[in-house]
Amino acid sequence: MTKTHHDVACTVCGCVCDDISLEVRDNQIVSHKNLCTLGEPAFLELTDAASLVSHKKQLPAQTLGLEEKLQCAAEILANSRAPLVYGMSRSSTPGHRAAVRLADKLGAVIDTTASTCHAASIMALQQVGESTASLGEVRHRSDLVIYWGSNPLVSHPRHIERFVDAPGQFIPGGRKDRKLIVVDTEKTKTAELADIFIQVEPGGDFELLCALRMLTQGKPLGVGGPIHTNQPSTSVGGSIGGVELEQIEHLAKLLRTCHYGAVFFGFGITHTSVPHATIEALLQLVTELNDHTRFIARRMRIPGDVSGADSVLTWQTGFPFGVNLARGYPRYNPGEYTAGSLLERKEVDAVVIVGSEGVAKLSPSEQEYLKTVPTIVLDYPGRECSFQPTVQFTTGVYGLHYEGTAYRMDEVPIPLRAVLQSDLPSDEQVLQGILERVLN
Repeated sequence: MTKTHHDVACTVCGCVCDDISLEVRDNQIVSHKNLCTLGEPAFLELTDAASLVSHKKQLPAQTLGLEEKLQCAAEILANSRAPLVYGMSRSSTPGHRAAVRLADKLGAVIDTTASTCHAASIMALQQVGESTASLGEVRHRSDLVIYWGSNPLVSHPRHIERFVDAPGQFIPGGRKDRKLIVVDTEKTKTAELADIFIQVEPGGDFELLCALRMLTQGKPLGVGGPIHTNQPSTSVGGSIGGVELEQIEHLAKLLRTCHYGAVFFGFGITHTSVPHATIEALLQLVTELNDHTRFIARRMRIPGDVSGADSVLTWQTGFPFGVNLARGYPRYNPGEYTAGSLLERKEVDAVVIVGSEGVAKLSPSEQEYLKTVPTIVLDYPGRECSFQPTVQFTTGVYGLHYEGTAYRMDEVPIPLRAVLQSDLPSDEQVLQGILERVLN
């Protein structure tokens, strides 16, 4: 019997596209619609791998039964004095809540993959605030879109299709009624589609943003000499951050005079030498542009539900990542309580990893130390961990085997539905099972 599921959500990237159609026959996906170049292989691979597990064909590190593994994991954590719970960007709200409950009872440090990705963005908006909106508002109202340090054609394949090319309520022509600008250190695939491409020199984003802020505030760059220019202020030429002054002035005019502007920023500026200062400058520029027009900023979150992990952790502890619960109340200090820093200083003696894909973001020394302590890993079917965990659980996929909630990159909650059957446990069931055995 064949059944077609409409409006299925895909959590492969932060877009969480919820217009997917899947045709299922004999518990297998036989056809699909609207899956992108990232979503298609992920869905099909997960389906095939889950089928292998459900038919009891053992995968590596799966030789113990579920009950034995739960008991083994509980014993490791019960004997731990400094445990760490890390990952969660590919889970769902039920899994996130179970992870926080476990960390709370253990007095552990809990951290998300945001600490190795958009941590600087989070700290920047905590300092200066954020003028923002939903992706739906951007689609329906924006006539100017900027991608700064982001290449969505590769990282978020349907972002341009859904929110730039698509027509909106007040932008009926879609892409024809929008100006697309890309600011990056190199010409990417996305830059080739742009109306304007501004190539900034590596590390020059901060200077360029400061220059745009000056122009937005009505302060000519020539007064007192341009910031970090390579020519005197009296010269017609000159550049800032590798961008010609004339081009900067033109960009500033476009920003001030658009009807509704949106800037999406990514790893290109979150991994600079001073990322928090650079992002603060960008967020302040957006705030100041609202004196002239409507302008918003959005982070291009890459993992499917890292926004959900941040949201649940903030809801439960008051802080978005890097939270220490050892004293019975939450403490937050990025750089001290983040996973990479703790592993670098060898301050943990057991680690629970919800989704091992986040391990690749850790430094080589951090990954090496991870191999020396007991590890409990929860992974989706077909995912191979880069090291041999002490205990490994293969869990069902939220949005494929289990219902749940994912938070899009704009923090809008998207419901996840179960479209396939599986005998694999969910993240929530595994984490709750470990917690129950720790307490007993």
